[in-house]
Amino acid sequence: MRKWTIVLLICCLLAGCTAAPADREPVQNALPPAAEPVPEAACTYTVEMKDREDNAVDEDGALLAVYRVHMPVLAARRTDGSTIETAETEAESRALMTVETFNAEFASWTGREPLEELTEMAQFERAWRQEAQIEWVSELFMDLDCRVYQRERLVSVAGNYYSYTGGAHPNTVLMAWNFDLETGEFFAPEQLAEDGGAFSQAVQAEIVRQIHERAEENGMAAEEMFWSDYEEIAAGWSGYAVSFDEAGMTAGFSPYELAAYAAGPQTFLLPYDLLSPYLSDYGRAVLGLARD
Repeated sequence: MRKWTIVLLICCLLAGCTAAPADREPVQNALPPAAEPVPEAACTYTVEMKDREDNAVDEDGALLAVYRVHMPVLAARRTDGSTIETAETEAESRALMTVETFNAEFASWTGREPLEELTEMAQFERAWRQEAQIEWVSELFMDLDCRVYQRERLVSVAGNYYSYTGGAHPNTVLMAWNFDLETGEFFAPEQLAEDGGAFSQAVQAEIVRQIHERAEENGMAAEEMFWSDYEEIAAGWSGYAVSFDEAGMTAGFSPYELAAYAAGPQTFLLPYDLLSPYLSDYGRAVLGLARD
């Protein structure tokens, strides 16, 4: 009995040593507060225009071909203005992918292939003329001239491609590219609308209205100044050269597309106040327009 009494006494003494004093809160094993993630610095984009001009001559020194390009090059920059060449963050990796997607669209214009193809055509044309005893009066040429409109999220490029590859006269082709810097993708104009079909019909109606106005100003019927199926052609406006600038959206048709060559290119400006009722929140964000 005495033995068990001694054991019980020892257990009580041990319990007393480990218990927290009545007047003091027990110490908690608290973890240090988690550090808040540091937000990645935003990247900005700039567009610079790149010029390239080259030519080719024949064996006797005669000028065969001339190739000129004035085109946009997109670059991503850090907040300090330095160009991002190697990504250091996920945001910079995305920015470089955006740059690559945009610049790849224009890369073919800066290679040697266009001039080489033009030179081959010129050599063939000149050889034929010499055989037919026809004077070689002009070199062949290709000229791409671009202008750029940029907003925080939008890069819109309007291009004028002017070329002479033989024949009766030079040719003009209107071109356009529209790019969303946030998604890193090119987009079609209908993607800016809440209802693409309604938007497309409204644009067609305005183009047709301007066609009638233009024809009347020239003292002609619309069917005389433009192709007889001008309404059907206008319905496919988004497949032609569509670009944006400070004034609004321009739908451009190259010579032969909507009217005869002599009539020249036909362009139709649609101001933003006309487009606004049809735009989605996404469309307004891309174009940098305030909500109605």
